[in-house]
Amino acid sequence: MKGLGWFAAIIVGALAGWIAEKMMKADHGLLMNILLGIVGSLLLNFILVTLVGATLGGWIGQLIVGVIGAMILIALGRALLGRG
Repeated sequence: MKGLGWFAAIIVGALAGWIAEKMMKADHGLLMNILLGIVGSLLLNFILVTLVGATLGGWIGQLIVGVIGAMILIALGRALLGRG
């Protein structure tokens, strides 16, 4: 997460993972929420920078990117595991 320190990245990642979990009606724990939020944010930031050349900045921008990225990861997990 560009511009955020490690502590802030964990907080934003946890919040993003929790929001994605609620929106996707999934059931994960706190650690998985943090992981999904951070990895989802990294994934979507990479995609945005590669395709568009830029990404959203700041806490709010990274929260949005993290939520969308975590939702993508949840959907991919469901598709690969065959759960609805």
